Amino acid sequence: MGVASIPLLSALTEKMKWHQARQGLLAENVANAETPGYRGRDLKAYGFAEHMRNMSVATISTTTTNPSHITKAGSGADGFGSRQLNNFEVTPEGNGVTLEDEMMKVTTNQMDYQAVTALYSRSIRMIKLALGRAG
Repeated sequence: MGVASIPLLSALTEKMKWHQARQGLLAENVANAETPGYRGRDLKAYGFAEHMRNMSVATISTTTTNPSHITKAGSGADGFGSRQLNNFEVTPEGNGVTLEDEMMKVTTNQMDYQAVTALYSRSIRMIKLALGRAG
């Protein structure tokens, strides 16, 4: 079993890929902020639960054995598909991109990417330590 096939690490890798794809879409939005008729796009929210459901490993499910137990809610539409944003501000030329909003999304996306990258690096370091290869 390779390190890349560990479910947590593959989920973190997919999350980093999602952030990279989102960064590209946000950059397109910023680049087209002055284009008449352009509507901004974004990715659907990434969910680890959806990723884990799509993995080909043994799944673990919960069972409600008592009516007072908490049940798992449905995840809705998670994944990578891009979607057009509902723009509340539209210029007279029909452009729906607000630079301030897009720059806030870019910053948030960058911070989230850095957090996932740090988590991935620490996980690899912990595996190395467990194997006695830290150094």
